[in-house]
Amino acid sequence: MENILEFMKTDLFLLIISGIIILIFILYIINIIKLSKIRKEYKKFMEKVGKGGNIEEILDKHIEKINKTVAKNDELEKFCVKIDTDIKNCIQKVGIYRYNAYKDTGSDLSFTLAMLDEKNNGVVLNGIYSRDMSNIYAKPVENGNSPYKMTEEENEAVRRAMNS
Repeated sequence: MENILEFMKTDLFLLIISGIIILIFILYIINIIKLSKIRKEYKKFMEKVGKGGNIEEILDKHIEKINKTVAKNDELEKFCVKIDTDIKNCIQKVGIYRYNAYKDTGSDLSFTLAMLDEKNNGVVLNGIYSRDMSNIYAKPVENGNSPYKMTEEENEAVRRAMNS
């Protein structure tokens, strides 16, 4: 312990301490210069991003817009799911078959029209044309079949609809 105290009283010790203090002072000056450069770059960055305004306010407004957009997207997604559910029950498949019901009428003026949804449910319409009158008949269709007896023309219209 006495050796350390005696060393501290020497000029060499003062010289070492002075050198350390000068080194620390130089490092301090270097840090001040670097910090000044970083502050200038930060200020330029904030001016570019915030266009001179408060970046925190700009970010808050942006986050609010994002939250509104997310809410609208959720609403649209629910609406699309509802539309997808509803459209399964809409007419999606149509098949038509024209034919000549009577040999004396001359042309394919009679028709059978099948209109089906995604599950092949719907209606088949049969329009029979003759010189004296026209009649239209409707039959329900469930899973591509009708509980009523269907003609060849009606079956063909349903087949065309299911393949469309």
